[in-house]
Amino acid sequence: MTEAASRDPNVPDLQTPFLPRGKDADGGDYRKHEKLCIDDMLQKYCGEFGFWQLRHFILASLAWALEAFHTMVMIFADREPGWRCLDGAAGSGCYPEAKSVCELEPGSWEWIGGPGTSTVAEFGLVCGQKYKVGLVQALFFGGCMIGAGVFGHLSDSRLGRKGSLIVVCILNGIFGCLTALSPGYRTYVLLRVLTGFSTGGAGLCSFVLSTEPIGPTKRGIAGMSTFYFFSGGIAVLSGIAYIFQSWRNLYIASSIPSVVFLAILCPFVSESPRWCLIRGKLSKAMKIMTNVAKSNGKHLPDGVILALDDDVYNHESKVRSDGKTDSGSKEAVTGSVVDVVRFPVTRVRLFLAVAINFTCSVVYYGLSLNVVNLGTNLYLGVLLNAVAELPAYFLTAILLDRFGRKPLAIGTQWFSGLFCVIGCLFKWFGTLEVVQMICGVLGIFGMAGTYNLLFIYTVELFPTVVRNAALGCATQAAQMGAILSPFVVVLGGGLPFAVFGACGILGGVLAYGLPETLNKPLYDTMTGMEDGEREGTVV
Repeated sequence: MTEAASRDPNVPDLQTPFLPRGKDADGGDYRKHEKLCIDDMLQKYCGEFGFWQLRHFILASLAWALEAFHTMVMIFADREPGWRCLDGAAGSGCYPEAKSVCELEPGSWEWIGGPGTSTVAEFGLVCGQKYKVGLVQALFFGGCMIGAGVFGHLSDSRLGRKGSLIVVCILNGIFGCLTALSPGYRTYVLLRVLTGFSTGGAGLCSFVLSTEPIGPTKRGIAGMSTFYFFSGGIAVLSGIAYIFQSWRNLYIASSIPSVVFLAILCPFVSESPRWCLIRGKLSKAMKIMTNVAKSNGKHLPDGVILALDDDVYNHESKVRSDGKTDSGSKEAVTGSVVDVVRFPVTRVRLFLAVAINFTCSVVYYGLSLNVVNLGTNLYLGVLLNAVAELPAYFLTAILLDRFGRKPLAIGTQWFSGLFCVIGCLFKWFGTLEVVQMICGVLGIFGMAGTYNLLFIYTVELFPTVVRNAALGCATQAAQMGAILSPFVVVLGGGLPFAVFGACGILGGVLAYGLPETLNKPLYDTMTGMEDGEREGTVV
């Protein structure tokens, strides 16, 4: 029996204009229905990185600058300002050549600019209380660690990517402004922990939201470009801190951009079509993809609909008995960290991603602390540190699609680890301090590239249904590394460089266990990933 004869002539079909109902150009039965996963639809019909993706990428990635504001504001707010002897006190209890105010008699000196310049001056966080400055930093990153896990789960489930980003901006604006009203140290610590909780989800939600609508061949370089917004935010913050010298005014000034982003820019940010698809919102996902195609100057045919990758791999296209495609809704597909651990493939990937993010964070934040404490102008120093990371992002982005994720992850970590080991050797011999400084800068250069790469790499290692949950676990591990890095720096001597070198080399070794994801599809479900691997589409 021929294919045309096997069809039911009583079932109405999709048809083109000017053709008889149910007939094609040759007079046969006309019915075409094509199911595509999002990556295939982007490549075939909508465009991988057109005007729509560019606009959406910029708007969503601006949230990285907000994370930079709320994270790095502590450098300026918690700084120890300069001091001077009171008139008539010089030589009698106050000595200008003293290295610390701890060597001076109380009442014989004053803070330059007054006690309102920083929390250190206002709350008396000097001498025996100096450890409290580091405690605030550690607890802030602890809040980030918790927030990354919570918002990673919420963005994969109920709230979605955009919904989670909106909540993050609201909380950041509220907690940031309330921090400026802190009456004492304990309240200040509590509000910084709460700010860390909300900040932990900012970059995570922004990254996934900005990269998921981009096609597979363009996603790598786009994902690598998100960190320009983070470094740019640090550079802008140094200017804001220079203008607002009071720590209370600085917290307000650095929190207002979150409110501005929420009110002005968020309405123009679209929800991720991938999230809509896995949550059963097929009509909304198709509407977004239609807008993508239209904005990019392309056309999405009526007979093409989105499908989860496991549907594409395992099922034939189906039409309801009334002849219409079921494009309105679909049962939601959900997942959590438990599902990541339950599947052997994703379990190994999660373990390696968590371990690598931890070691990378220890090196990155540890070396950053050493560079900041150079004794130079604080505002200029922070600005230069932010600018110095940009070449690493640029080079990594260029090499990403040429050499792949895996070789670059190994190479950048070993590059950083090598120069940390060299710095350790020179530190132990006590010679060539300039060489030690260069080794530290090169170590940061290499690890900044790794830090940038890990986001896009982690996103591509896991399917949509658990992607943010897995990325949240990796981010939590990175926050743990950030918490521990100040304690490594306190060791002094050549030990910090030795620890950083060991972490860099170990991270490169662990990266050997990860698969290459260059030009591979972003899978939607666990089943889709397994089916794709069986067909040889994933190493």
